[in-house]
Amino acid sequence: MRDSAIPSSTESVPRYARYIGIDYSGASSCRSGLSGLQVCLADADTCGIVFPSQTLGTRPRTVRWSREKLAAWLHDQVSAAADSQTPLLIGIDHGLSFPLSYFQRLRLMSWDACLQDFAAHWPTDEPDTTVDDIRRRRKRLAGRSGKAHEKRLTERWTVGAKSVFHFDVQGSVAKSTHAGLPWIWRLRRAYPTELHFWPFDGWENPQRRSLLAEVYPSLVRQRFPLDARTPDQRDAMAIAIWLRDIDQRGVLDRYLQPPLNAADRAVAEMEGWILGVT
Repeated sequence: MRDSAIPSSTESVPRYARYIGIDYSGASSCRSGLSGLQVCLADADTCGIVFPSQTLGTRPRTVRWSREKLAAWLHDQVSAAADSQTPLLIGIDHGLSFPLSYFQRLRLMSWDACLQDFAAHWPTDEPDTTVDDIRRRRKRLAGRSGKAHEKRLTERWTVGAKSVFHFDVQGSVAKSTHAGLPWIWRLRRAYPTELHFWPFDGWENPQRRSLLAEVYPSLVRQRFPLDARTPDQRDAMAIAIWLRDIDQRGVLDRYLQPPLNAADRAVAEMEGWILGVT
């Protein structure tokens, strides 16, 4: 279900058919309904908050996404987009990787190896398992955690962005990252050719597949006048509208190709990059 339409202007031939903005939440367990987990879906003409399917007699705005429900919905969206050849541009508000120091510590040689290893030791996609549960057992993690001062290059390039290891502070993405990465690994395994994970699969997407990127709502939330009901919904809408805007204006490539030298680019291909940081 979707909210009322928000008009859009088209100035260029877009690469993508629809745009998904996700304001993520790492609270509670993967099956818990979360007010902070919000989804917005936009196309050329409309944009609105998406609610999960509800049971009979339940008002749609009282139904909340869980991470498990969102993962299933994303699987359906990616699959349908591949079948119909109408690619999606997806922005999700949590880290997709870790600082290079993490890779070096654990001798991980690729992003896929990092996801697989992380999901095995931080199984936050299991029912009744929370990020805090695993943090309390950190002695068993064998170095698979980090310090708040460990930042990725993209975070050092961004005013206000915090480390993916910086827990328990306002504006932190650490819990969302640790809750979300096992679901990213599931998507990765399910759609190795249908979904382009940026920039890990390359800075360009020549095959015009659906593309998933990390985003940071603080970079774009002030650009659009939004009347969504909550700050999380406004962030989800800002992400989707911004993705649509830069695609339709023909400037998406500027963001997909940040001005990095060869050495920094190699680091970012392991650590990931926040779309919009230039």
